[in-house]
Amino acid sequence: MRAGLPILDMKPLLGHGGDAGREALAREITAACRDSGFFYVVGHGVEPALSAALAAASRRFFALPPALKQEIAMARGGRAWRGWFPVGGELTAGAPDCKEGLYFGSELGPEHPRVRAGVPMHGANLFPAQVPELRELVLRYIDAMTTVAHALLAGIARSLGLAGDYFADNYTADPTVLFRVFHYPAPAPAGTDAGWGVGEHTDYGLLTLLAQDEVGGLQVKTPGGWIDAPPLAGALVCNIGDMLDRLTGGEFRSTPHRVRNTSGRSRLSFPFFFDPDFAAEVQPLPRAERPLADDHAQRWDRASVHLFRGTYGDYLLGKVGRVFPALQAATGSPEPQPE
Repeated sequence: MRAGLPILDMKPLLGHGGDAGREALAREITAACRDSGFFYVVGHGVEPALSAALAAASRRFFALPPALKQEIAMARGGRAWRGWFPVGGELTAGAPDCKEGLYFGSELGPEHPRVRAGVPMHGANLFPAQVPELRELVLRYIDAMTTVAHALLAGIARSLGLAGDYFADNYTADPTVLFRVFHYPAPAPAGTDAGWGVGEHTDYGLLTLLAQDEVGGLQVKTPGGWIDAPPLAGALVCNIGDMLDRLTGGEFRSTPHRVRNTSGRSRLSFPFFFDPDFAAEVQPLPRAERPLADDHAQRWDRASVHLFRGTYGDYLLGKVGRVFPALQAATGSPEPQPE
């Protein structure tokens, strides 16, 4: 155990250990998702050299002058919502975060049907000319993490008594893939809260897989209070999102978390979000109990994911529109939908 969070070895999901290993891991996943909604995963197969090269290239980008970073500002990405945002440019619960970052997603050309249709959050990524290696590294990393996420969802399906291909068949044949690179500067710029890199929130989709550097700062909300989730060499931090909470009727809860960087050092983190098809409507499993009508009162944002009606794209746009209200207005994306 580390900081109260379990460490799960996912090698059985990648062809090692046979059925007995997969069933044992399914039981561990069940306990982790019910108890905390957060756990470490090791044995995931992502090459350390790829992660190290991505971190080095990311640091080179964030060291650039603001005018050069501005060349790939999110406003230039249009409806695809890709590119760089400055410190304070992203909001959590209405308050600016003390971080800057890069937004990436599935690389889609202009011929893609959803790009042609102008569907928000679909399109091409923006990459800096000054760090040309970043393009290949980001796209390789997205591919590697997509493989990990598919395998891990097969384990989660087994933990719910479902066929291993349940998610691939119903929700992730064409997943919504979002990848971020966040930089938490130190010292914090004037006018920002030096402690809070990201305020309390839950993630929106199915799974988040996080790589973080050695600095740390991630905190997880548990029934006993906030605990640290420090870096563990070679491990990814996994947490479940709102859609898995909805699917299971609250059996697996999306857990609030936050980042507080008081180290005096800059920090990098690499969250990878693996979510349902943008057009999918996530329905509760038949086994899921009907959620309490006052579930929203227990949520960090007072908005129950169980009462939402619509596609995952509707849900995602409503949430992200609150994170970047200016960008939402500029791109003409739909207003957040009431839950």
